[in-house]
Amino acid sequence: MTQPSNVPTTLYRLVMQYSPSGQESAAVEALLTRFRELGYTKWRRDAAGNAVGIMGQGPRQIVLLGHIDTVPGEIPVRVETLPDEGEVLFGRGSVDAKGPLAAFTDAVAALGPREGWQIIVIGAVDEERESTGARFIAQQAAYHPEFAIIGEPSSWQRITLGYKGSARATVRFARPLSHTASQETSAAEMACAWWQNLTAETATRNANRRRAFERLQPSLRGLTSGTDGFTEWAELHLGGRLPLDVPPQAWYDLLAQIQPTGQITPQGYAIPAYRGDKRTPLTRAFLGAIRAAGGKPGFVVKTGTADLNIVAPVWGCPAVAYGPGDSSLDHTPHEHLPLAEYRQAVAVLQGVLERLTQP
Repeated sequence: MTQPSNVPTTLYRLVMQYSPSGQESAAVEALLTRFRELGYTKWRRDAAGNAVGIMGQGPRQIVLLGHIDTVPGEIPVRVETLPDEGEVLFGRGSVDAKGPLAAFTDAVAALGPREGWQIIVIGAVDEERESTGARFIAQQAAYHPEFAIIGEPSSWQRITLGYKGSARATVRFARPLSHTASQETSAAEMACAWWQNLTAETATRNANRRRAFERLQPSLRGLTSGTDGFTEWAELHLGGRLPLDVPPQAWYDLLAQIQPTGQITPQGYAIPAYRGDKRTPLTRAFLGAIRAAGGKPGFVVKTGTADLNIVAPVWGCPAVAYGPGDSSLDHTPHEHLPLAEYRQAVAVLQGVLERLTQP
């Protein structure tokens, strides 16, 4: 597809590079090329595979961290005109989250260097799996931002203050094999009973939690079973979305208390919930910039999990998530981004950075 003249170049090039987690290399190269073309001071691919672009130099830092990977499922890249949305760009990652990352890149380029400041744009890898890119960034002493903005869709008028935590586990049940005509409970039946008891327990705990952000949210991602001729087994593959007052270990402890007793094995990296303060210089800059662009700003919290949860507690600075796009389109076959909204988000981000870096 030849780039349409009405599609911003950075956005187009990133979305054109299909980059599911683990296959980000071409998209990273495209972003590094764009940093060079737009006059960034420095650009590099780091040891984790992230694309890093730096505008300006000085002791003070602002980090804009977006993710360059997507979920699997390639969507033909195309421009269409939709009722109530105008011209939109279809493509995997247009919303989650190459749209926000491209907006970061273009806004920093439009602003240019600011005396005494490094403004750093990072295209992080692997966010849709284990967030190895963000975990690497959080460990690097070179990053000490005064403000951090994480690229996730929120619509151009909204600022995301926080995300729920997440934790995955397998729960295994095993017992000696018995004849199917016996009255003994099978391993698969034990697994089903355990899941029903977990959902009942979380429903009880959620009874007085009115908002989705405050609730425990278990999800059953898979069920497998089998036998070796002597022992039968069943495994539940479980996810959990966690509120602020339930850290991952408390979630695992709860799983261990549910009857019938199964073997609980955590999987991957657990991430605690995070919520930032809405009264900071960063949020004030966003409120002013959104109003200046003709918008009506609002704050939201999300029930998913993002790289904000990983880097914000480490950096300890004001941090929010922001970016153009409708997050209900994340991971769907209909993912698309209105081009007008993209341009509005770029204007807002430029206004935010101007406010934060003014003498």
